[in-house]
Amino acid sequence: MHQFYSKCCAFALVVSLLDFGCTHRVIKKVDPALINADREEIVGVTTNRGEEVRFDSPGGALRNGVISARVRGSDYMINIPDVNRLWVARVETSVARTVGLVVGIAAGTLVTVVAIALLTKQSCPFVYSWDGEKYSFDAEPYGGAIAQGLERDDYSELEHLRADHGMYRLLLTNEVDETQFTNLMELWVVDASAEAQIVSDEFGTLHSVMRLQAPVAATDRAGNDLLRWLTATDRLIWEPAAMPASDGALRDEITLTFPKPEGARNARLVVNAATGLWGSYMIKKMVELRGREASAWLESLKPDSTELNALHTWIAREDIYRLNVDVEEPDGWHTRGSVPPGGPFIAEDRVVSIDTSYVRGDKLRIRLRPPSGFWALNSFAVNYDDDHEPAVTRIAPVYAKTSDGRDVLADLVSSDNRYYAMPSTSDRAEIQFKAPPEKPGLKRTIFLHSRGWYQLHLNTGHEPDVQGLDGIFNHADGAARFAAKEYAIWKADQN
Repeated sequence: MHQFYSKCCAFALVVSLLDFGCTHRVIKKVDPALINADREEIVGVTTNRGEEVRFDSPGGALRNGVISARVRGSDYMINIPDVNRLWVARVETSVARTVGLVVGIAAGTLVTVVAIALLTKQSCPFVYSWDGEKYSFDAEPYGGAIAQGLERDDYSELEHLRADHGMYRLLLTNEVDETQFTNLMELWVVDASAEAQIVSDEFGTLHSVMRLQAPVAATDRAGNDLLRWLTATDRLIWEPAAMPASDGALRDEITLTFPKPEGARNARLVVNAATGLWGSYMIKKMVELRGREASAWLESLKPDSTELNALHTWIAREDIYRLNVDVEEPDGWHTRGSVPPGGPFIAEDRVVSIDTSYVRGDKLRIRLRPPSGFWALNSFAVNYDDDHEPAVTRIAPVYAKTSDGRDVLADLVSSDNRYYAMPSTSDRAEIQFKAPPEKPGLKRTIFLHSRGWYQLHLNTGHEPDVQGLDGIFNHADGAARFAAKEYAIWKADQN
């Protein structure tokens, strides 16, 4: 299962676009021939106290820093400083289709009115599943693959996909200021026992897990109890703003405690997490510091190159687009796995396999050290049973056409040198697959296996910022320090 830090369908125009301190405003062009009507409404909030509040239709209104709505027929009001996350729904209706979306936005990145921060996030295409009535936002593949040398496979569970007249239908769109190159799209279908949860790891190995155990304790570096925020896949999402702590610390430290059977040598940690929205925005900001040399640097990131290896080492050291999982052992903490990047608008469940053979006693303690602003964490659970890889039916697409009628099926059926390129935010394609017959008594889980990369549209008409790059890449927590500085500038511009 994945959580929508957004979820359910197309991102689009905003009521008020987040500028993040930029000196210009970007307006997304929408073809009026495609769209007849759309609506956007605040459908709920998550409060700082960990309360989920869902609003009656037609949703809430935000005025002068106060959200007002009706909840179960009664008046409700809350000040923005008391809001942890705002939930916004959008429905776009066209002649050919209806596209719907629910997205959660951390309150720390809101301006004075509600916005879906689509045009500021930097990563990947959007995939919508036909659920029988509309296209619902269901996947956000290969985030962070900002150069061809970073092209990668992605495995996204499609929770909303339903067969319609024997076919599965997907809508692939570019809704971000970048050029996206999709190499492969195929469906993986698993029919398994209803008691089993089918979860992928980052390498495409599917795991059938049962008897997941939630943490019994979860604390941050100040000792605050985070258990209610990190136990269930829900609307309680831990995503602090990109601000240093009162003592200047740029990272938090989260310690999770799980029960552990004596002698358990391996565990599967099931994590629901995503790259934070501010962290996603920092991808482009940090690349643009290279100025005129940015294109050459991106081109240098070839597989097994010194430059690419250095980038991976830096990412792991900084815990920015990969979060190390440390395990407490008798002689201290040891890194035994890592949480891969994803999102920022959809958080996928991922299995992180960890070695627990050195852990003594009946408790497993795990430590995470996320830099502020770079991670949105939702839930953690663990399983110690023997691993079981379910049977998978792989389905290639049988139809793929763009909105202007071009056939791109040959670009998507295999991993090769052919790509479906989407250079503008008006690009979209419908992809269809034949649905295999369902098996009585079994629950169906469907994954999208895709592969691709994307090219940022950069502002690089300036000399490299040598001092800024040195601070980010050659000093511990440099990326978090840069992100905090940019966040402070943006916040000051809002006052």
